Amino acid sequence: MITSTLAQGLPIDETLATYSDLAFRTAFGIYVLALIASLIYYAGFRVAKVSEKELVTAGGTGLTESRSLTDTGDEERASAGNGRWARIAQLFVVLGFVFHAASLVLRGLSTERFPWGNMYEFILGSTLLAVAAGLIWLRKPALQVVWPYLLVPILVLLFFGGTHLYSDAAPVVPALRSYWLPIHVSIIALGSGILLIPGVVSIMYLIRVWQPQGQEHGWGARLARPLPAAETLDRLAYRTTVIGFPVFGVGILLGAVWAESAWGRFWGWDPKETVSFISWVLYAGYLHARATSGWGPKKAAWINIAGFAVLVFNLFFINIVVSGLHSYAGLN
Repeated sequence: MITSTLAQGLPIDETLATYSDLAFRTAFGIYVLALIASLIYYAGFRVAKVSEKELVTAGGTGLTESRSLTDTGDEERASAGNGRWARIAQLFVVLGFVFHAASLVLRGLSTERFPWGNMYEFILGSTLLAVAAGLIWLRKPALQVVWPYLLVPILVLLFFGGTHLYSDAAPVVPALRSYWLPIHVSIIALGSGILLIPGVVSIMYLIRVWQPQGQEHGWGARLARPLPAAETLDRLAYRTTVIGFPVFGVGILLGAVWAESAWGRFWGWDPKETVSFISWVLYAGYLHARATSGWGPKKAAWINIAGFAVLVFNLFFINIVVSGLHSYAGLN
């Protein structure tokens, strides 16, 4: 093992750090292959015409078992596509997830700390949790077409994090040497990772509303035809937000507790705190609009997208451009 000691007197295992970087590059390459496979599946999608009789199955005893028209139709639509490429894409996603997780774990082992000390590590962790959330919620065949929309922002984040935001493995700054670091940042990363899914799904929902199922036309027809029904996308966005929103909110609350122990106050309207609160309010507004009949799911989807946009703005602009108490980008 090759170990170096920094000025702070804390050891860094350069061998493990090198393996972490190698695992990161491997995961990125595998995710690219997953994106290509998912795009082939998406481009080769064909819509099966399903009669209403096929949507209801009758048992021998005369009892009928009816399923949701939307859910069943989506399953039939998915089965009409080239399922082989969907399975290949799923396999690549799982394999990329393994190397992705190995990169984060090796990063922590190389520095003997929890790997949340800078922007590169936070992006590495939050995108890992976003992929995990995708593997959980996108298991149904009808939802396999979501992967291209999810993998594109994940790859963009990983590319930007691995190039412009990359930091060598090193100890964290003194202000972050607290037991609150793994607690607060882990929960924020989990909430952010989960909320990536409703962000992209709301965009897909608006595309589907623009091009109704079975009525696709013009240049957007090829883009919209593989998408599930609008109701399916709306439910997916709502259910994932219902889970991600309280997780993100708990992360903000625990950050306030940490701020009180570190700076002597729970809330100081620091830029990071302020924008995090704005994104939280927007997600609360989305859930309220989604549950209120007067708003409708279309208007609610725009609020959800706005919340996600503020979340991304908070991640990059506030951490990199604006100077504040949370400016721990760790850029070299």
